[in-house]
Amino acid sequence: MSAEAKVLPATTATRLSRRLRRPLLLPGPSVLRSMIETAKVELIPMKSLDRAISELAPASHISMTCSPAKTIETTLDETAALVAVGHVVTPHIAARMVQSHGHLMQILNRLAEIGTREIFVVGGDADPPGCFFDAIEFIEALIALDDSNEHRVIDHIGYTSYPDTHPFITDEQLHDALHVKQQMILKSGRTAHVSTQMCFSSDQIRDWLRRERAAGLTIPVHLGIPGVIDKTKLMTMGVRLGVGTSLRYLSKNKKALGKMMTQRSFEPDQLLRPLAPHLDELGIGGIHLYTFNQVATTEAWRQKTLA
Repeated sequence: MSAEAKVLPATTATRLSRRLRRPLLLPGPSVLRSMIETAKVELIPMKSLDRAISELAPASHISMTCSPAKTIETTLDETAALVAVGHVVTPHIAARMVQSHGHLMQILNRLAEIGTREIFVVGGDADPPGCFFDAIEFIEALIALDDSNEHRVIDHIGYTSYPDTHPFITDEQLHDALHVKQQMILKSGRTAHVSTQMCFSSDQIRDWLRRERAAGLTIPVHLGIPGVIDKTKLMTMGVRLGVGTSLRYLSKNKKALGKMMTQRSFEPDQLLRPLAPHLDELGIGGIHLYTFNQVATTEAWRQKTLA
């Protein structure tokens, strides 16, 4: 170390340390790096979708949601358009939006036309529901119908998990559904993964996943993490999505709340960094980025991190 470096004023040293912020730790043989490169970018079919699509990197991995304000067909149309220009797309299917078994057959036929062999199943908020009350009923019917075909359409099914609880479903019900879905999908000879809903507490995610692993959850878990999102929009959408426990966590944890409020936006590092040493132990196999269609800022973060 040079003499000049030894006598740097404290304020100068602080400014330098902020500019030379250490990169996100990459454990093992670039496991986390690979996850960031192939992270699924969640898009929502709403007015800002066209702008969001224009901000995507080539050959992005996309998770196309199923909006209650639209139709499942809207999601499949957007999926087809994105696949046609070279993106890898996983469409969401909301179980409660499926109107009949005939509708289910139409959905399966459309998925075959698009060529996607992976879907992500959510229960959805449609009230009243169509012919399926929840994701379990839908997955059971989908598997039965798909297996009756000469050629299987779907090889992989992802579904939701809730480290941060759910505003309308008990923890016991969430736990049971998590394992029932795993058993159904794996028994059918398909592969599966779960993505976590937004949670701002790395401790809560880690503790929840350790409990579920001990209870028999074996499939990979994808971390559902907000992308680089304006904090006002993040808090607003967080309330709408029902991540109340995480928001209460922030309000009680003055350090975390203070850090968030002094920044213009939330960055994924804030959750990835403390979880990075536990990826193998917890069986974390991917990242699901909630962008709320704010793709440009999230993509800039990803490129900066990978660089």
